Amino acid sequence: MQRTDRRDFEQFARACSHELLRAGWLLTGDRHRGEDLAQETLARVFTRWSRVRAADNPVAYARTILTRLHLDSVRRLSSTELSLADPPLGQVSTPDSDLRQVLVAALRELAPLDRAVVVHRYLFDADVATVARDLLLTENAVRTRASRSLARIREHLGSDFLELHENSR
Repeated sequence: MQRTDRRDFEQFARACSHELLRAGWLLTGDRHRGEDLAQETLARVFTRWSRVRAADNPVAYARTILTRLHLDSVRRLSSTELSLADPPLGQVSTPDSDLRQVLVAALRELAPLDRAVVVHRYLFDADVATVARDLLLTENAVRTRASRSLARIREHLGSDFLELHENSR
């Protein structure tokens, strides 16, 4: 890789790493696994940098890599791997961190592909056609999965969640 290509990649990585970290956390439901996923994504982007850089939207290309890596890893998980549902003891709780934990718990209830649809559609603010292309689904499948996933999230949160959240502000 030439020096200018390396600098271009480093700028790209700095610009989108926060978004990839957040998406990785939401996809996996675990901060550390999300960090690993984002790091692996950037490593893959680096090895394909000439192709990624030439794409119409390099960030979308990286998001697609991130999501496909996650879905592949979910398929490969061994039965001996455990993830902790609760944060380690000693962490300080704030209303925002409590809200994040509730939302991540709701996302954990979804199947990995449904979670990927929700993250792409609502975190990345991607349109249905883009999500369908990135996740190799039909547009109708994206709409159906998004609708059902949001209904499950609402069910998990409970009917009074929004009212409680508004009162805590």
